[in-house]
Amino acid sequence: MVRSVANLTRRDGIEFLDLAGRVPMRTHVTEYPLAQANQALDDLRHGRFQGAGVLTVG
Repeated sequence: MVRSVANLTRRDGIEFLDLAGRVPMRTHVTEYPLAQANQALDDLRHGRFQGAGVLTVG
């Protein structure tokens, strides 16, 4: 589900998603086990990773 928090129309959303599907994207994800949440926050504070830090469970 995609939700907008801006004043956009449904058509704007459809056009954006169409464009997003055609633009190559590279994502950068650094995973941390939940037990290392404090380390993840410290790494975030000090810019030790690019992209998103993700806590994993299980």
